[in-house]
Amino acid sequence: MFKVNLVTRDGASLVFDADPSDTLLDAAAKANIFLPAACREGGCGTCRVTRKAGVVALGSYSRSALTDADRAAGDILLCRAAAHSDLELTAPFDKAVIGFSRIPERRARITDVGPAGAGAVRLVLRYEDDPTHGRAAEFIPGQFMELTLPGTSITRAYSLANTPNWEGTLELSIRLHPQGAFSAYLAGRAEIGDVLHVKGPQGSFIVDDGSQAPRWFVAGGTGVAPILSMLRQMAELGDARESHLFFGVNTQDELFATDVVEELSKSLPGFGATLCVWRPGPDWSGFAGTPAEALAAALADSSTRPDIYVCGPPKLIEATEAVALAGGVPHDRIFSERFSPA
Repeated sequence: MFKVNLVTRDGASLVFDADPSDTLLDAAAKANIFLPAACREGGCGTCRVTRKAGVVALGSYSRSALTDADRAAGDILLCRAAAHSDLELTAPFDKAVIGFSRIPERRARITDVGPAGAGAVRLVLRYEDDPTHGRAAEFIPGQFMELTLPGTSITRAYSLANTPNWEGTLELSIRLHPQGAFSAYLAGRAEIGDVLHVKGPQGSFIVDDGSQAPRWFVAGGTGVAPILSMLRQMAELGDARESHLFFGVNTQDELFATDVVEELSKSLPGFGATLCVWRPGPDWSGFAGTPAEALAAALADSSTRPDIYVCGPPKLIEATEAVALAGGVPHDRIFSERFSPA
């Protein structure tokens, strides 16, 4: 057995034993420490931490989940790493997202389902009363839920777009994928009143409340969902720090949630937004290009070095990280949530 000391972003120290035959994620779970994870196969990057000291064996993983820049900074994936010595690790998330008991599993009914631009769906659920958890929807903005397709064991992870509430409401923006099992259900069979099994909250993509830096958010498509949750909470708290959203889609008809962005512009002090269309039509008056390109232009025109929060497809994550690093933003001030088609 080797001793692992994991220090969270907010300074909490968690110590557990790790057998070389276990991944660090499994070793922590044996100690009733349930660290943030999603795919558990090296594909999403949710369980990324930084190795400060010690030796690990790292199994196969996706380069989109752990980029060359991440590896150069000492990052590893807990789901693919095994301890070969005592370890000192630091995490880019707070203690609040770590579970010390099993992740809650509950039932929720569909209360609304409809289009969110071309190729995506806005899904609203409401929890049923639960003898253990009550009705409230408790989570940290930026986290996700796992939904189970009714009548099957098929699960998918989707980020929440709303804020915690006593009513038990969960709002999600979901991209529809061709031949996707969950997509087929949402596009054609989902009805008001359907009951879904919900497991969560999960994930570590949350704002760093210990930082006083401006917050710049970069989102591609439905990757804007967790960022809207963060911004909505900032509005509820009256957070006056500088914040900016770079939100991009491929074509104009894919844009959605523009009403939410407009409301944030009115209710959130210090907020600005840049809507980006990669392949715009002749009538588009916003930014023509990707959110990463818009970020590059903004960094070039500003002396500000903000915290960067980015969510979307792997290529957008990689481009945003490269732009941010080139623009002088430190690696540890870039926070990402990667997703890819199931």
